[in-house]
Amino acid sequence: MKTNPAYFSTRGGSSGLTVGRVTALLQAACKALDEGAVETTQDGMVHRLDKFDTKEGLDSIRYVSENHVPYAVLLYERYLGRPFASHRDGVSELVGDVMESAIEDLLSVARVPFRKTKRAERVAGFDQAPDFFTPDEIDPTVIIEAKITGDDGTARDKVSRILRLAAMRDEREREGRPAFEVVACVDGRGFGVRREDMSQMITATRGKVFTANSLKDLIEHTRLSEFLPTP
Repeated sequence: MKTNPAYFSTRGGSSGLTVGRVTALLQAACKALDEGAVETTQDGMVHRLDKFDTKEGLDSIRYVSENHVPYAVLLYERYLGRPFASHRDGVSELVGDVMESAIEDLLSVARVPFRKTKRAERVAGFDQAPDFFTPDEIDPTVIIEAKITGDDGTARDKVSRILRLAAMRDEREREGRPAFEVVACVDGRGFGVRREDMSQMITATRGKVFTANSLKDLIEHTRLSEFLPTP
């Protein structure tokens, strides 16, 4: 099917940039489908195109089309049932924990005191327990929220938690009480697609937002540096 670029440029105010992006996405998708599944290099890893209708590239697609394979057969989550979704959710959780593990390693090596909370743990004074307190939740100086996600819904929830922590910090400052620094360590496509939320998060944390690439600067550029051991 051919698409007329002029249609996009005159409907809904779409710009030439949008046309270029959509074209690039379609070209990348067609290229991937044409190549089919490639051999994975790690044991236990399965290429996401290694399935009945795409494994051999266009030959597989042509076969299912010419033989009128029912669409329901191609819905692999429905075919395999909940076990497939459970596996996907489990892998997603592991990916999300990568950032927390990296922070924990960084603070441990630098001998900066911290308290990492458990999942769904309740901490007095907080609606939801942050991921990290330094030095502890009794008298926090730095609070860290961490997440890697490809899901924009999860990213939205994490941003909401960070904004709530920032509001608590601001309230303490107005009342003249000791306040904590709010730090966000985030990464993944889920945050990349929520630009307005990212803007709010950067403002709320006063610029204390770190990604996987900049995590090495976490201690130096936050109040965590106050807890480094004295030489």
